[in-house]
Amino acid sequence: MPRYLVERTFPDGLRIPVDGEGAAACSGVVATNARNGVTWVHSYVSEDARTTYCIYDGPDAEAIRESAASNNLPIDRITPVRVLDPYFYH
Repeated sequence: MPRYLVERTFPDGLRIPVDGEGAAACSGVVATNARNGVTWVHSYVSEDARTTYCIYDGPDAEAIRESAASNNLPIDRITPVRVLDPYFYH
């Protein structure tokens, strides 16, 4: 399955509460993504919470875009990536 780095900007900052409400919000994103064959692997959030760098697996960039639109999430850039594991060389 192809992997993508998805960059997003949240001008007011991304705020996901660390409680049941936040868990439900994340579960909703996961469920919506699944309809397009997309898996949210994990995300990195900048210190000011205005930028996220999200790792997704999916069939193609268009499926990532469709999932984002369904989840009302912005996309600045989608970049196909591959894993470079430094421990592979040992």
